Amino acid sequence: MERYYQEDIECASRETIVSIQNEKLVKQVQHVWDNVPYYRKKMEEKGVTPADIKSIDDLHKLPFLSKYDLREAYPYGLVGVPLKDCVRIQSTSGTTGKRVVAFYTQHDIDLWEECCARAITAAGGTDEDVCQVSYGYGLFTGGPGLNGGSHKVGCLTVPTSSGNTDRQIMFIMDLQATILCCTPSYAAYLGERMKEMGYGPDDIPLKAGIFGAEAWSEEMRHDIEKTLGIKAYDIYGLTELSGPGVSFECSAQNGMHVNEDHFIAEIVDPDTLEVLPDGCEGELVFTSLDKEAFPLLRYRTRDICSLTREKCSCGRTHVRMAKPKGRSDDMLIIRGVNVFPSQIETVLINQGYAANYLIVVDRVNNTDTLDVQVEMTPEMFTDNVGEISQKQKNLEEALKSMLGIKAKVSLVAPKTITRSEGKAVRVIDKRKI
Repeated sequence: MERYYQEDIECASRETIVSIQNEKLVKQVQHVWDNVPYYRKKMEEKGVTPADIKSIDDLHKLPFLSKYDLREAYPYGLVGVPLKDCVRIQSTSGTTGKRVVAFYTQHDIDLWEECCARAITAAGGTDEDVCQVSYGYGLFTGGPGLNGGSHKVGCLTVPTSSGNTDRQIMFIMDLQATILCCTPSYAAYLGERMKEMGYGPDDIPLKAGIFGAEAWSEEMRHDIEKTLGIKAYDIYGLTELSGPGVSFECSAQNGMHVNEDHFIAEIVDPDTLEVLPDGCEGELVFTSLDKEAFPLLRYRTRDICSLTREKCSCGRTHVRMAKPKGRSDDMLIIRGVNVFPSQIETVLINQGYAANYLIVVDRVNNTDTLDVQVEMTPEMFTDNVGEISQKQKNLEEALKSMLGIKAKVSLVAPKTITRSEGKAVRVIDKRKI
């Protein structure tokens, strides 16, 4: 039976959802105009005032925000309330320039935790569950978000944070944890380690996993589900919008429901910025409807996906976003071809390899090179040079078929690629170094 945390909202009619969004958007635009001079200036440059925004049909008139704006306005330039009303910050692990710092009032935190509670409930969570939160805590939003959501659902919450894998496994087994929250790459590593310790899926008490913070393929999902004996649910979010729980998967595992009473989702063409209809692939843009401290309007996520409003078997009526195919800024352009790491991962898992790999991109004699280091599983490991050579050739052919360009594959021994306890480092692009 499908469970809901707030059924009246999650299963509301389309008319009710639109009515909520219209009311909140008008109020939020006025709030931003009055309290965020940085965005007010952008509106003035575009010739837009709050009077021009009467409903969500007018959303397209508003200017976009990007990570550039967040760095430009750092640290306090986009804060929409007096600092005395802010109770917390969270921050991204940005790789260049200033970190992105997001601010929260207590009300913002309550709404964020409600969104995470919806996700845990959609994964079957109740007050009888033991929820182990193995996302990082601290500035990273994963741990705090799911921790708060777990409390709201009433689960016994085990705040292990990331790392110390053997201790994680001890708690899973001793406390009989039923829900695991972490990055998919760490879930795969936990599964690999538990298998080594002699635990089969039937020995592991977990029933569900809520995995996000990085792109992962359907093949990786099935791999994790098989190893841990669970159902694996996707969750999506960004620090800029609050954190995990902006959208989440239901039992149908067919796209993530956006919490539309808190966020408006749009898909735009990343080049022309024109809004695209449902079903078209493009860049995901979000407007936060009731964030007080850090109220972002039309924020460009750089995530590439599509939206659908087709009826979902779970009964929820909120729009669904497809699993992001990658990010427009993580997308590799190699010899003029767009390549997403998730495409490479799909090929590897289809060929029987674990999701332990490293993509190295370089430029030699003005030509891009693509090298993929792939870890062999213990079962397939061999020191027979001819056999390894044949396996590499097979993988190279499969990758060329998927990507449309040639990649050089190097098979390496088990355990030689560094494991990640947070976001996995999958790509080294030496062209930028």
